[in-house]
Amino acid sequence: MARSQYQNGCLFVRGKRRKVWVARWREDVILANGSASRVMRSVVLGPVSEIAGRREARRLLDTHLNPVNQGQYRPEATMLFSKFISDCFEPGVLPTLKFATREIYSFLLRKHLTPRFGDHRLCDISRPEIQQYLLEKLKQGFAWETTNHLRNLMSKVLRTAVSWNYLADNVVRGVNLPERTLKRPHQFLNFDEVRRLISACKEPTRTIVLLATMTGLRIGEILALRWGRINFIQKSLMVAETCYMGQFGTPKTRASRREIPLSPTVMVALEDHHSRSSRRAPEALVFATRFGGPLVSNNLGRRGLKSACRRAGLPKLTWHALRHTHGTLLHAQGTPLKVAQAQLGHSHMATTLEVYTHASANAQREAVSLLDGQLFPNVPNNEVRSSNAAELVSPTN
Repeated sequence: MARSQYQNGCLFVRGKRRKVWVARWREDVILANGSASRVMRSVVLGPVSEIAGRREARRLLDTHLNPVNQGQYRPEATMLFSKFISDCFEPGVLPTLKFATREIYSFLLRKHLTPRFGDHRLCDISRPEIQQYLLEKLKQGFAWETTNHLRNLMSKVLRTAVSWNYLADNVVRGVNLPERTLKRPHQFLNFDEVRRLISACKEPTRTIVLLATMTGLRIGEILALRWGRINFIQKSLMVAETCYMGQFGTPKTRASRREIPLSPTVMVALEDHHSRSSRRAPEALVFATRFGGPLVSNNLGRRGLKSACRRAGLPKLTWHALRHTHGTLLHAQGTPLKVAQAQLGHSHMATTLEVYTHASANAQREAVSLLDGQLFPNVPNNEVRSSNAAELVSPTN
C-alpha cells in the first residue's frame, strides 16, 4: 500500500547551453526483498525555451504528483526481471501449469525473455520496448505463433507481478502483433495420399496413422489412449488423457474431453491390434513400449511416420498434419462446421474454420466447374470450345 502523503515536489532549471526544467518528488517503491522504501524521482519536463515559465512547469509537475497525492499511485518493484523469474515465477507459477506448458515456458524464458529483459527492473520495462522486441523477432524470421507465445508469456509474468503487488500495471496490454502470417503452409493429404501413406506404414504406425486420420485425435491423445476407454460395442472412444514426452496429463481444454465415433475400418484395425497386444487390461495403454510405458511421439514420428512417407513418395509429415488432414477431408465432404468442431475438440469454432479446414486444388476446380455449368449450361465442357465460353461472357459493344 502507498503511504499517506502530500507533497509539492520541487522545480529547478538545469544546464548551461541547453537549459531544461527538472522536477523532483518522492515515491514509494518495493525493494527486491519485498520491503517498502521511498526514493527520489527526477524527470526532465522539457526545454526552458518550450515551457512558458514556472507556472507552466508547475502544471506539468502536478500531472506527475496528482496520482501520488490522491492515493492512486501504487508502489512499483525495483526487483530485476531475472530475479522475479527465479524467485517468484518459476517456483510459484510454473508448477501450477501442465507439463507441456511448463516445458515451453521454461524454454522461452531461458532462451529469449530472460537474456533480453533479465537486467531490467520490473518497473522500467515499458510497452514500446516490448512492442519493438516482438517486431524484431518477426524480422529475424521467427514464426508468428512463436512470437505470440513470447507476448503471452511476458503478459503472464507481468500479470503475476501485478497480482502480487510488485507492479501497478501490465504494460503488455496494448502490445499488438501484425496480422497473422504462416511461415510455411499447413500440410494435409488428399484421399489418394492417405491411402498410399497407410499402405506404406508398418505396425503400430499404421494403426496410429489410421486412427489420427480418421478421428482427428492429437498425437498426445492417441499415445495416452487406454483399452478401457475404447467401447468396442458402441464403436467409440473417450478422450480423457494426454501424454507429452512420457508425462501424462489432462486434455488441452474442456472441449478436448470428448467422445469420438469410430468407423468400421478403424474398429477392425483396433481389434487386430488388441489381439496382438500382450497387455489388454483396461488401464493398459493401447500403444506402448515392450515394458508397457508410453511411446514418445518424436521417436515414433522419425522412425515410423517419416520412413513411411519416404516409401510412399510423400513429403515428410508431422503428426499434426494428419489432424489437419482429418479436418480438411471433413470440410471437403460437406460436414457441418459444428460437427467438425466437436470431432476435433476445439473450444472455438473459428479455430476449426481458419486453421483446420483447407481448400484443396481439386475441390476448388470442381467448385469452379460446377458454377460454370450452372451459369452456362449450353457451353460444351471441353478445352477445344473454350473460345465459345469467352464469347458468352465478353461484353457486347
